[in-house]
Amino acid sequence: MSHPVAPVAPADAEPDSQLLAQLDAAVDVLRGHRIAVLTGAGVSTDSGIPDYRGEGAPVRTPMTFSQFLSDLDYRKRYWAGSQLGWARFDSARPNAGHYSLVDLEASGVVNGIITQNVDGLHLRAGSQRVVDLHGTMDRVRCLQCGQLYARTDVSDRIAAANPWLSDPGATELGPDGDVEITSASDFIIPECTVCEGVLKPDIVFFGEFIPKEKFIEASALVTGASALIIAGSSLVVNSGIRLLEQATRRKLPIVIINRGITKGDGRATVKINAGASETLAHLHDRLSS
Repeated sequence: MSHPVAPVAPADAEPDSQLLAQLDAAVDVLRGHRIAVLTGAGVSTDSGIPDYRGEGAPVRTPMTFSQFLSDLDYRKRYWAGSQLGWARFDSARPNAGHYSLVDLEASGVVNGIITQNVDGLHLRAGSQRVVDLHGTMDRVRCLQCGQLYARTDVSDRIAAANPWLSDPGATELGPDGDVEITSASDFIIPECTVCEGVLKPDIVFFGEFIPKEKFIEASALVTGASALIIAGSSLVVNSGIRLLEQATRRKLPIVIINRGITKGDGRATVKINAGASETLAHLHDRLSS
């Protein structure tokens, strides 16, 4: 099938013998199943968005929800850093892993995507059923009245109010589209145009609960599947572990794809220690044949 941006390409290189054995084992347990897929930051690293916990990732201390709520200086620093990173974050494009999942969903092999990512790349690639567990950066919500805004509109307002703020291009982009900034005392933060309330990107901050309805949607995908793939997630966040436990209780085949160890490795039917996007492309080729 065709895609709005680019078609899925065959996996670039033939896997080595160890990866080939892991791929063969994964295909053996997945073939003939309806598969739910849980994705983490490792699926987006090939699109230029870094990971919080992957191998080689720098140590990061993300802002917590309580800090954002309680302190104006924290909000200024968050919004300034987020504004600097937004253009690069928004310009990221789906990679072969995203497109592989689009095709597998279209062919009926995959019943939907549950993602911990906030970049919207699964939807941009063309996936139809996506549960964004942690929200999405392209929306902004008022914490007082609930009004929603397009992130691009809020970004334009920020730029107009803070013409002095510019990104030299050397700052390192964070996994949630922000960059580190040390001082933002002169920054003018956006307010809700309806009630003058506090605005926050429509994502789940550290220390904030995932909306109940989102987890119910994610759980329904696992319930409707007969196998589970977890790709690019170290499974440190509780929501991923809960979905893994749901699949484990039902004795579903579970394939985990991640560079390095995850908290779910002991419950995986097959663990593939490799990059998520390249491995999803290899699995696409094999499961589609």
